[in-house]
Amino acid sequence: MSSRGTQPRSQSGRSGGANRADQRLGAQEQDSRSWGPFSSTAPTLGPMTVVGQSVLLQDRRGSVKILHRAENMDPSLGMDIDSRMSASNLNQRRDSSHSTPIQRALRSFTIPLERLHVMKGHMMQDMCKGLSRQTHAEAKVRMLPTYICSTPNGTEKGNFLVVELCQNQVRTLLVTLYGDGNMSPQMMYKIYDLPEDIMQGEGEALFDFIAQCLTQFLAETISSDTNISEQHLPLGFVFPFTCQQTQLDKAELLSWSKGFSCSGVVGKDVVQLLQSAINKHAKPDKQEGEGNGSGNWLSSWKGRKPSQSAPSLPFQVEVVALMNDTVGTMMTCSMEGRACEVAMVADKGSNCCFMAEAYLVEITEETSGRMCVNTEWGCFGDDGTLNDILTPYDESVDAESSNPGEKRFEKLVGTLYLGELVRHALVALTAEKALFTGTNAAVLKEKGVFTMQHVLDIANNEDGITEVRRILEVLGLQPSERDCGRVQQICRAAVARAVTLHATGLAAILSYMCQTRDLESLMVNVGVEGELYAGYPRFEEVLLTVSRLLSPECMATILPSRDGSGRGAAMVTAVALRLAAQRRVVDEVLAPLRLTRDDLVKVQALMREEMDRGLGKETNSSASVRMLPTYVNHTPDGTEKGDFLALDLGGTNFRVLVVHITEEGITMASEIYVIPVSITQGSGEELFDHIIDCIVDFQTKQNLVTQMLPLGFTFSFPCQQVGLDKALLLTWTKGFSASGCVGQDVVQLLRDAAKRKRHLGMQVVALVNDTVGTMMACGYDDPKCEIGLIVGTGTNACYMEEMKNVGTVEGNEGRMCINMEWGAFGDNGCLDHLFTHFDKVVDETTINPGKQRFEKLISGMYLGEIVRQILLAMTEKELLFQGKPCPKLQTKDIFKTKFLSTIELNGLALRQIRSILNELEIDASFEDSVLMREVCQTVSLRAAQLCAAGLAAVVEKMRENRGVDQLSVTVGVDGTLYKLHPCFSNNLQKTLKDLAPKCNVTFLLSEDGSGKGAALVAAVADRTASAME
Repeated sequence: MSSRGTQPRSQSGRSGGANRADQRLGAQEQDSRSWGPFSSTAPTLGPMTVVGQSVLLQDRRGSVKILHRAENMDPSLGMDIDSRMSASNLNQRRDSSHSTPIQRALRSFTIPLERLHVMKGHMMQDMCKGLSRQTHAEAKVRMLPTYICSTPNGTEKGNFLVVELCQNQVRTLLVTLYGDGNMSPQMMYKIYDLPEDIMQGEGEALFDFIAQCLTQFLAETISSDTNISEQHLPLGFVFPFTCQQTQLDKAELLSWSKGFSCSGVVGKDVVQLLQSAINKHAKPDKQEGEGNGSGNWLSSWKGRKPSQSAPSLPFQVEVVALMNDTVGTMMTCSMEGRACEVAMVADKGSNCCFMAEAYLVEITEETSGRMCVNTEWGCFGDDGTLNDILTPYDESVDAESSNPGEKRFEKLVGTLYLGELVRHALVALTAEKALFTGTNAAVLKEKGVFTMQHVLDIANNEDGITEVRRILEVLGLQPSERDCGRVQQICRAAVARAVTLHATGLAAILSYMCQTRDLESLMVNVGVEGELYAGYPRFEEVLLTVSRLLSPECMATILPSRDGSGRGAAMVTAVALRLAAQRRVVDEVLAPLRLTRDDLVKVQALMREEMDRGLGKETNSSASVRMLPTYVNHTPDGTEKGDFLALDLGGTNFRVLVVHITEEGITMASEIYVIPVSITQGSGEELFDHIIDCIVDFQTKQNLVTQMLPLGFTFSFPCQQVGLDKALLLTWTKGFSASGCVGQDVVQLLRDAAKRKRHLGMQVVALVNDTVGTMMACGYDDPKCEIGLIVGTGTNACYMEEMKNVGTVEGNEGRMCINMEWGAFGDNGCLDHLFTHFDKVVDETTINPGKQRFEKLISGMYLGEIVRQILLAMTEKELLFQGKPCPKLQTKDIFKTKFLSTIELNGLALRQIRSILNELEIDASFEDSVLMREVCQTVSLRAAQLCAAGLAAVVEKMRENRGVDQLSVTVGVDGTLYKLHPCFSNNLQKTLKDLAPKCNVTFLLSEDGSGKGAALVAAVADRTASAME
């Protein structure tokens, strides 16, 4: 819904500009008898309200002043003030027992601060209802999405057309932006009167008329020396009627207003209707005898049918965006280094828009960044929430309107209604003989006789009563001096209330923004435009004072708008084109990382091929997925009991545990030990001697030195296992390079160290890796757990395979857990088609180029580095950080994978990732943070999808092995990426369900798979050995 008048209004009429407040202060200091700019006599004060330690005073002219309560203030004064604010539905301010009619009238326009707080709360509740998908339809504050997701950044440049449909006019503009911070745009415009029969005729005729105006404007405006080289001109359409917008360039008209009733438009996309009309005029189909656009087509329009030929457009015009004037006001106030995120139009109607967190706008699909929401707050109060502040004069204005009971808030604040509001007050006071006694005041009964301009001229007058008398006499009244003073008080009270209510609505929006952005305080620029703002010198002062009282956590700066419906519409169009161009480049950069379902199906098939090769005796050596036998033939069955040691070696920190398994469950004690780098990169003897020293230390502390306990050894490095307690180290990873270990049996190396240290308190019965331990730990809680998955610093999987399919081990009976070592999947080149430029750069800078290719696409060790490479490329393409280089971002591994988890949290505010940006010494805008989030989402989604494709190959193989139509199986899963990333697990499970629809897969988070799981492997081995004996 539009909130402006019929044509744009220059803000140059607001004389004094930024210095007005200073001038007023100076005037007050010079004349101690007056307070404020209105009169030379001391004002009569209205109700006083205590706010904390301050008192709000509102005088009869609508001025607001804060008196801070002194420490020694008379308590009785505080009590008296508080008593004025007691509840009972504002009856006290309308008590007629001890007041004159004029006092009652003035008090009826005064709203106590506590009632404004209540109103603010109601508006915030209605805003939430308007944004919710469930309650949007019933909300009075409609909160319509505009699909504008960015404000100007000052780089916009080019030529832009604007068409504004006004109340009885069409305005066409050509706006040129120069990329100079939007400081000096060039504008040319023309206004065409809209015939009344067009406003109430066929919709096709209306849009044909608009297209004809545009054609005529371009023909007259663009000459041979005009600096327009492009053949394509983008257009922004200002359409001041309530629409349901579903895209920036798609909006269905919900209803006409303001005297329009064109047929065939309601329920239609008005952008498409305009585009069709423009396209029609773009055709070179002039009939003989018609001019080239310079004739008198406009004067003869009334008799011409829409189908008749007309001047053709010299350019290809495309409607890029549709908006209302409020959004345009916000956009025209945003310049380089000065974003404007709120706009208010205080005009014939009233409205406000602001940049809301996109994920809160539930009626759209957008979840990233922010979106401008058009509140359409004019209908606030239509449910009765404002009934207690309505005066009899408001009720009269509403009753005489074309829509009684609707747009109650707008009728309290819109300049379309304030003149009538004052007229009804004057009529009532005249009837009570408080005004114009003994004279004829019948003229006041004529609707529309008292205009908004009369109200402003009288309220703003500071030169005694002469001008007020002149205005009233022109209307046909014979006012006395007392009449002039009282009329001025009524005008000021009505205007002051309107501004106060605007401030209350603004306070609701500011507090909502502060809360939803999770900020302690909010500083924001507010663009303002409209007749009330331009015509009432104290508008800004009252607006800021009241809004600050209601929302002390928010600090607003008022920015005057310059032609929001014209220049602002061009800004919207320019931003839309800038974002579209940016989007194309962003999509080009990220396209190689975005996998289709066909891509994932191919990965699943390739994984299955490599699994089969790894299981085959003849093909195992050439397979990239090694499919190593673990010699673990059973999962826990719940009968395991006893005490077991576990050793977890998977990095520079390792753990020693004792695990007590009873019928009641499992209890554990553990201690973490550090392996110095000098040992991890020293000799094998030094490494295993250090491990034994730590085990002895632990057993001593646990009083276990004298016991011979079975030990399960979690060894998270690639091994070729040739028995449950025998495994040959294939290669070191994770920074280890201890000599004399590769190719050796690591269990024997541990036993040899125990002998050297003469430690006899342990018996190594099983060696497992962390993936197998994860499966076993979850298998104790869920017997259906036959798959283990690790997605953390690295990635791997294991599962229970039929022995008959394991060609590398003798025997065909039963099952054996296979350690896939799938991190090396693709090392033979089968995944080269998925490797992007960024993946290749990351791979080349690792300690093992060309190795662990699948892991480098998935695991936490590498995702942050992939993101860093993408951010560098986007910065170079000026998509991020305004193209300014970020020296710290050049540092390898500076962008940690944990940053992805933080940045991808839903509804993330910029403040919440400020620590990340500060750590990287990056000066990022909100838009930068949104794009960074998209990059992180793209990389982590691909990782989850690839992991799911690999897992789909596993579960489908198990299903086929067992000859069932539907497989139910549980996956025991561990790893920080899976556990801590906000989206990874959900993306993995969703993709797996799509790729393996015949498998019902449950995921069970592991609790200490590498510790508890290793002990359970030892316990199962002990159980099966006892059973065999």
